[in-house]
Amino acid sequence: SSSTNNKQPPSYVIGVDVGTGSVRAGVVSTSGRFVASASRPIKMVNPVPDHYEQSSEDIWQACCGSVREALAKSGLSRDEIKGIGFDATCSLVALGQDDKPVTISTTGDDSNNVIVWMDHRAMDQADRINATKHNVLHYVGGCISPEMETPKLLWLKEKLPESWSRTSKFFDLADYLTYRATGQDTRSLCTVVCKWCYLPKQDSNALGWDASYFREIGLGELVDKDDYSKIGKDIKPMGLPVGQGLSELSASDLGLCVGMPVGVGIIDAHAGGLGLLGARLPQDVGDATNDFETGGDDDDEGRLQHRLALISGTSSCHMAINKNQIHVPGVWGPYWSSMIPGMWLSEGGESATGALLDHLVYTHAASQELLDKAKEADRNIYDVLNDHVLAMASRNGDVANFHATLTKDLHVLPYFHGNRSPRADPRACGSMVGMKLSHKGMDGLALEYLATIQGLAYGTKHIIDSMNASGHSINKIFITGGNSKNRLFIQEHADITGCCIVLPRETEAVILGSAVLGAVAGGCFASVVAAMSHMNHASVLVRPFSNYFARLGKKTTLHQPTTSETSLASSVLSPPRVVRDGGDGNGGSDSSSDPSANKGEGDGFGGGGARVEDEDVEDIYDFHRPDHAEAKKAFHHAKYGIFLVMYDHQRMYRDMMASVSTESWSSSAKA
Repeated sequence: SSSTNNKQPPSYVIGVDVGTGSVRAGVVSTSGRFVASASRPIKMVNPVPDHYEQSSEDIWQACCGSVREALAKSGLSRDEIKGIGFDATCSLVALGQDDKPVTISTTGDDSNNVIVWMDHRAMDQADRINATKHNVLHYVGGCISPEMETPKLLWLKEKLPESWSRTSKFFDLADYLTYRATGQDTRSLCTVVCKWCYLPKQDSNALGWDASYFREIGLGELVDKDDYSKIGKDIKPMGLPVGQGLSELSASDLGLCVGMPVGVGIIDAHAGGLGLLGARLPQDVGDATNDFETGGDDDDEGRLQHRLALISGTSSCHMAINKNQIHVPGVWGPYWSSMIPGMWLSEGGESATGALLDHLVYTHAASQELLDKAKEADRNIYDVLNDHVLAMASRNGDVANFHATLTKDLHVLPYFHGNRSPRADPRACGSMVGMKLSHKGMDGLALEYLATIQGLAYGTKHIIDSMNASGHSINKIFITGGNSKNRLFIQEHADITGCCIVLPRETEAVILGSAVLGAVAGGCFASVVAAMSHMNHASVLVRPFSNYFARLGKKTTLHQPTTSETSLASSVLSPPRVVRDGGDGNGGSDSSSDPSANKGEGDGFGGGGARVEDEDVEDIYDFHRPDHAEAKKAFHHAKYGIFLVMYDHQRMYRDMMASVSTESWSSSAKA
């Protein structure tokens, strides 16, 4: 049978997630529980500003090391693994004859054959592509980003013509991994639709390359000379088996069985959506007014349309799905079937999230003091900063769960690596307004840290507001990634967006999403949606203006029905029977009322709640004690207005400076 009965022993699959700085592999059961995981760092070089480069060989070796270690730690044999799935950043890989790496670097080093997703070298090419106003741009929010692949291809052709002519295959990184694993050149519908401008044909949901686009932007030879062979002719939906499975060489590299099914790959953020959005929730979880699944749709698609997947690590991606084709200015998409089969995807994002917080902390004058405190306490630096924020709020007489007022005079525009959406302005810059000489030491760092997190949350609100204004109806955020482990980050996003934040049971939801693809390829489930229905689980609910940051919550138990069917309606989104435990509303006196106190699996944030072996029961911690909500909304409404105006002022400054030519100064200096 292609379906899995909960009473049967689970099968096991492997998910591999290639992020910006590391590869992580997990051995996962088909009930969605992690058995073991491992990681390996990957190298990145930055030879000149805006150029970020990696090595496909280094990435593959990191995949092999992490898979081998995870399997060894699991105690399972390779014969017990039913399939493997890969996800990766949307980075560009260049291979020449015999699949040898071809340099994409101004250094000429062939080992650097990957242009990383965050690379902005192709801004001029993106500008010229946008100037064409081609119909293709209608499916990327009206404005193509230099982070997408066609501007990067045009840059390579113009700036490194020798590399361009030597390259026989250009891959998105996830497609390179499945090619390396199987020897079969199959491209993912996710990668080519989202990053390569593979488009829905007019008046139908059929997809195809648009020859006129490539010819008009200067890449016509990919069509006329190569007949798309360099960028992909065999394009399949995510999760389908690739070729004949693992090749003999790759199976040896990975320590797995020859012929093991390999699922068509996916972009890392989109894998996060597959690891998040299928989770069941208590019936009353809705927007800030507690309306359940507002909009009244009882069908699967209608309910999914209220859920946003926020994958937040180095950067953030905001993934919203809808059964209708919705065009949102400045937001990538709509993309057909590129995450959830049969539904349209809108993809927003912030180009620097965790990277911005790290930049702020490590360049601040008080960074060494923070590092010393964290080392002494054997704690994460952000946990130390969060405690400092609470202490400052207490000193100032603020209620602990509305620490936000500390930054009433300090405001951050978080566009330190441009704005991906909805401004679609890669040249935008970050700024901080309201700085004082009194902002010193740990207090000053904590204030700037809080204001920066708020700025990022206002950015997410701006994206959601833009999506909803265009036809989406989002009122819940399902979050994963490194920033999901930061309580302050979660609380500010709940308060500022007005959405309920849902944290997954397994913190590594992106790896789980790639494992979903391995499970489908391995025949454990009939479809991606069926796999999500069995493998996605929620752990923590954080409502707007609740006490999550102050660690006060209440446990909810979901008693799941037997899910022998693979219907999304019966196994994912139907309201479960809810049993709440006793207590005083603060979680009682049992320390398990705080998921961070439970160190059973993971770090306690996503794994929250008592770990149970019974697959028919889940514990969810519900943080829902809003007070003075209207006053708090008014505070954030005012700060959000300032956030919007800060960009308007920046554009004015840029226009003023653009009117002053410095070319004559340079000419005079040379003379």
